[in-house]
Amino acid sequence: MSDLRGPGLFEVARANGESVITNVRRIAGAERPPGSALIGWAAWLLVLIGAGALYVSFSAQRQYVFGARHQDAASIIEALLLDVLMIVFTLLALGLSRAGKSSRTERALILACAAASAYMNVSAADTASPRSVVAYAVAPIALAVVVDRVVAVIRRHVLGDDEVSAWTTAGRATVAAVRLAGVAALYALRFTLAPRSTFLGLRRWVLVATPLPEAPTPSALPLNWWYERDPAYGDRATAAAAAKRIAPLVDLSEGTARAYIGAVLDGLARAGRAS
Repeated sequence: MSDLRGPGLFEVARANGESVITNVRRIAGAERPPGSALIGWAAWLLVLIGAGALYVSFSAQRQYVFGARHQDAASIIEALLLDVLMIVFTLLALGLSRAGKSSRTERALILACAAASAYMNVSAADTASPRSVVAYAVAPIALAVVVDRVVAVIRRHVLGDDEVSAWTTAGRATVAAVRLAGVAALYALRFTLAPRSTFLGLRRWVLVATPLPEAPTPSALPLNWWYERDPAYGDRATAAAAAKRIAPLVDLSEGTARAYIGAVLDGLARAGRAS
């Protein structure tokens, strides 16, 4: 089949040897992957949904900030801050996804902005009423979910890969935090019921989890080399004086040097008895 791109009409050869003339208007846009138009419409609907959700979120955030600052201009700017940042990160994530590059950081920042916005919105709500909390928090959370899914779909459409969602990471972190809290609660209960065995078990666990490096043997230390050349070598009566002379040379305390020299003398005594 000949190249179907470009202006004009094209001759297309069929498998049976026949040739047909194809109207260029019937193949216009055929190079785009299937579903591109639907994803494009979804992106435009995201703009409309985002505008509405950001307006709702801004109203609640302004109420919250104004109650804390009592300044009109500053309250408006601070209330807009999170929404504008979410827009910036959304555009960056969409642009990177269309270019086939990772947008994991931008998607995580969108989630962070949505969480902060939801917190500000809920702070302006009646926290004693679940309906009020949901009504104030739903806008930024829903917007963050939609933005993340649009970015994920664009990535799959352009690259055919599945980048880990920021929501997945947040979910795993939440599960890990809940699991850790459960373990801590169980150990607290066990400590109440059996304090001694629980303390000893935790002590053993900490010691096993944080092993100390093994102490070097005297033969592996430069101290042994210096002590062999010291005039008091092999004399237990003058071991303390030898340790005082050698300790600064090998960067050890006098007590540690004396202990190593004692180990050397014990080894010499054992070797003498064996012989």
